[in-house]
Amino acid sequence: MTRQQLIDNICAKGSFLCVGLDTDIKKIPACLRDAEDPVFEFNKAIIDATAPYCVAYKPNTAFYESLGVEGWKALDRTVRYIRDNYPDQLVIADAKRGDIGNTSSLYARAFFENMDVDALTVAPYMGFDSVKPFMDYDGKWVILLALTSNPGSRDFQFLTDMTGTRLFEHVLETARKWGSTENLMFVVGATQGAMFSEVRRVAPDNFLLVPGVGAQGGSLEDVARWGMNSDCGLLVNSSRGIIYASQGEDFADVAAAEARKLRDHMTILLSAHGVI
Repeated sequence: MTRQQLIDNICAKGSFLCVGLDTDIKKIPACLRDAEDPVFEFNKAIIDATAPYCVAYKPNTAFYESLGVEGWKALDRTVRYIRDNYPDQLVIADAKRGDIGNTSSLYARAFFENMDVDALTVAPYMGFDSVKPFMDYDGKWVILLALTSNPGSRDFQFLTDMTGTRLFEHVLETARKWGSTENLMFVVGATQGAMFSEVRRVAPDNFLLVPGVGAQGGSLEDVARWGMNSDCGLLVNSSRGIIYASQGEDFADVAAAEARKLRDHMTILLSAHGVI
């Protein structure tokens, strides 16, 4: 998916919502537990219910890896279902890969060729040669970890050098030379609030994938205030607040209502910032 296609979809739907498919077999409704592939059946119902209100889906691969081979099969079926039925959706594999070049090449092949996702989260710690293999795929996105939403982000990401530049700023400044706004996004946690202005100072035009709204306490208003640009430039992820909003047989309907609520809020913010 190109940048312009993503922007067009955001404007058409009045939404920059990404639904996180963090599907835990222990948390899905009891009514699905006896299905042949309960994880896929849950995902399918959530996708069908929320697709009108979002522009992206983000399965976190850990939830599928934890189930072994059957989990990978469920993930593959999920991606293919989105591809076949909702081709306007950006599909992000949240796998946080990144290793020496040869290994990264195989990770890239696994996700971009075999599974055919649009984007992959990547860790920057090992530098350019660990990230480049992911960037060699036309039409695919690298989403690089920059400033995360977890409390431990301050252990390293805010370390400052002698010039006063923080580590996350070095990541942004350096990585922007590796790619372009057409193939490189950054992860910035919603809990960082006004720090979005610091991110935008360094990376004004890159799209940002923003976890942490909802269950982690991030503010959608703050994200938009400090992080939105003229193209929107944001994909805000919500996982638990949507997919586990109900444990009953009405789980899909309730998920749709929560996604719609976020979409409506996003439409107001997009309008207020002159994007639509």
